[in-house]
Amino acid sequence: MLITHDTRCALDTVVDLVNSAPEDDTAPDGLPDVPALEAFVRSHEVSEVGALTEFDLSAVRRIRGRFASVFAAPDAHSTAKLINELIAAAGTTPRLTNHDGYDWHVHYFAPGASVTDHLAADCGMALAFFVVAGEQERLRRCEAPDCRHAFVDLSRNRSRRYCDSRTCGNRLHVAAYRARRKEAAG
Repeated sequence: MLITHDTRCALDTVVDLVNSAPEDDTAPDGLPDVPALEAFVRSHEVSEVGALTEFDLSAVRRIRGRFASVFAAPDAHSTAKLINELIAAAGTTPRLTNHDGYDWHVHYFAPGASVTDHLAADCGMALAFFVVAGEQERLRRCEAPDCRHAFVDLSRNRSRRYCDSRTCGNRLHVAAYRARRKEAAG
């Protein structure tokens, strides 16, 4: 599956957006206020976004939950339905553009679109490509019992199980190793 630069950026953005949600009532929200949303937009180089407000923050949090549902969808039909709803609500307007030193690529949001419509359109289309390619099972949740972060498995053999092998994967492997050693020691 060919993943262009702008699609990869949109995938990274949607994963980080979904993972910014608190995992439970005690965890902090990764987007607690408008300055945090502004930092998110800046760090992900989301283009053509004007001044952000509390309304934008609230709308982005709502769409974040809808994107989270995509990563939890049980099959291609459910995934497609969720993505279609996101894209339709954004009022997509595909157009070619080249900006900020990037060659020609497609933006799916309308000029002047809100940050929420921008995210819904571009990130929704990036996720749609996986359904079209029959690869929606690559849209996953971390298998670490205490994590459940979203990620896109871009491994060649579709075998990635953890959002980050250096943290979640390594932690579980070390725990299993210690349990085996403890059991062997009697």
